[in-house]
Amino acid sequence: MSFSDSAPLHSHVFLGEDHQRSERKTWAVIWLCTAMMIGEIIGGWLFGSIALIADGMHMSTHAGALLLAALAYTFARRHAHDERFTFGAGKFGDLAGFSSAIILAMIALLIGYEAATRLFAPVPIHFAEAIAVACLGLAVNIASAWLLGGGDHGHSHGHGHSHGGHHDHDEAKFIATDIGDVELDVFEDGVPPRFRLRALSGAALSVESASVETLRPDGARQTFAFVARDGFLESVEDIPEPHQFQAEVGIAGKVYPVAFEEHEHAHGAAARDNNMRSAVVHVIADAAVSVLVIVGLVLAWAFGWLWMDPLAGLVGAVVIASWAVTLIRDTGAILLDMCPDGQMRGKMRAALEEDGVQLADLHLWRLGPGHLGAIVSVVTPQDRDEAYFRAKLARFRSVSHLTIEVRQAA
Repeated sequence: MSFSDSAPLHSHVFLGEDHQRSERKTWAVIWLCTAMMIGEIIGGWLFGSIALIADGMHMSTHAGALLLAALAYTFARRHAHDERFTFGAGKFGDLAGFSSAIILAMIALLIGYEAATRLFAPVPIHFAEAIAVACLGLAVNIASAWLLGGGDHGHSHGHGHSHGGHHDHDEAKFIATDIGDVELDVFEDGVPPRFRLRALSGAALSVESASVETLRPDGARQTFAFVARDGFLESVEDIPEPHQFQAEVGIAGKVYPVAFEEHEHAHGAAARDNNMRSAVVHVIADAAVSVLVIVGLVLAWAFGWLWMDPLAGLVGAVVIASWAVTLIRDTGAILLDMCPDGQMRGKMRAALEEDGVQLADLHLWRLGPGHLGAIVSVVTPQDRDEAYFRAKLARFRSVSHLTIEVRQAA
């Protein structure tokens, strides 16, 4: 039995690749909301407008919710190297997102309660002033949404973390041949991608006895000849992109099939920045309520439908509550270490369970935006070490922390 992690001093910094940029954007929105809050409260006091003062106080709760997201970014960055956090500080954003979703749900309940009360007991409305304040609030929310989402691609593949040497070459393929084990990989460290063929366990390779022919999904074939280098053979021809093909490796007169696949990255829940998502949801929810309020006030003012204003509030409460529930569900699953990517888990299982190998255990969980942790236990009938199975999983670039247990079959 053997246990191994990727390196004795493995990095535990599992922050999203846009972490600092997102932190700066969130603080910028907080300052905008704070300035608007102060301006509304002072303006309401000077001009005797209760509506302006009320909206200013509402803006303070908005800024408070965003402050939670900003502090989570700052705290995660400052404690990224803190050894007290076993798997890094990448989950602070998810914790903040969960807390923010709880606050959002409470706001939805308060809006719903207030709207239901006014539906049965209408209160006088100063339409012109109320509509002006709602439009002002909508403008601030649009500006906040633009600041938070400007230039953002909305997803992350987690390229910002370290993978050791795998930045420079694709995963190695180990081939058991009649003359011994050989290793085939695609090397591209500052040079065009080429095949490298290396003998293991005493196997003897020669330029005359080695060849590779690739078969791509569209049926295209290409044959690669080799030249001798210092301790390995290297293909003469470059390998075209993408590196997804079936390779037929010729060694000493026999052909061995090997599959190369494109790298697998985290998607969806595994890559999403829930801290930024919660901040954006707050802004969009506030903007949606502003739009509903404006529509309700205009209709109530124009046609005398006083019930439209509280009805718009009820609709807004339902919309906010649904977003809050979704955010609670997604962030709660991450905090409870649920598998964030079932498709990737299935592909990892398929990659490991070959040549009689049995997968005894596989744990996959999220460490931070675009970063996954995995613990794998395999039972193999062959004499394979953890490096062999690590190479099989090398294409899963989002698995930033990998621990492998290898057990010999009885």
